Amino acid sequence: MTGELSPIDKAKYVAAKRAADYVEDGMRVGLGTGSTAAWLVRCLGEQVREDGLRFKGVPTSTRTADLAREVGIDVISLDEAKWLDITIDGADEFDGNLNLIKGGGGALLQEKIVATASDQMVVIADIGKEVEHLGSFPLPIELIPFGWQTTQALVEETLISMDVLGRQSSLRMNGDRPFVTDEGNYILDLHLQRIGNPRQLSLVINQMPGVVENGLFIDICDAVVIGYGDGRVEVRDINEGTVEHERLDFLESDNLFTELAD
Repeated sequence: MTGELSPIDKAKYVAAKRAADYVEDGMRVGLGTGSTAAWLVRCLGEQVREDGLRFKGVPTSTRTADLAREVGIDVISLDEAKWLDITIDGADEFDGNLNLIKGGGGALLQEKIVATASDQMVVIADIGKEVEHLGSFPLPIELIPFGWQTTQALVEETLISMDVLGRQSSLRMNGDRPFVTDEGNYILDLHLQRIGNPRQLSLVINQMPGVVENGLFIDICDAVVIGYGDGRVEVRDINEGTVEHERLDFLESDNLFTELAD
């Protein structure tokens, strides 16, 4: 029931529900990974079942693909889709220019590939994800396993010349073993605290041997849908220069919440 949701879950839900309005019949849609994106997938699944919405979904991870199929979304690969109308995904942080840090769920590589293969990227987030400067959330970078410690040392050495406050890094773990991405790679989390020049940092990191991709999404996001715990939603479109506000009502009998509680 919606009354049992925490304010942050309500914020995620209203952002996802509002963003679902971007999806129209016949579209090819990139489906993000993470807790907020999971709300979107369930909202879209409800529209598929109850309203007859028909579209092709391109998931950014195996767990998103599994959820999408579970709720009735027609799932295809990016190679089948070729190009997407829109990608809707969450973010770990976003700033005033709609630059992002993503990868907290470990799917940054697929997320960036799918987002950049789209006419439009829309981010859904609760208000707590907005920051003045990126970097409080650890920046994930995806590494090939071979020689990862050497790559880590190279990254940390390079950070000395970058405009960041912290230079520590840690290998992401899954229990007592390294976390492994869908592509079979490792994730190194950079604890930078504050990133002064995200564009420069992204370019430099990606030039390092052993680094596959980083979690900085620069000039990729077109709009952000921000949810609040009281049902308010704010939509910022960086291309149009517009900011819209509205409020979504909660229904205690909403089937979507019943499913999520199961």
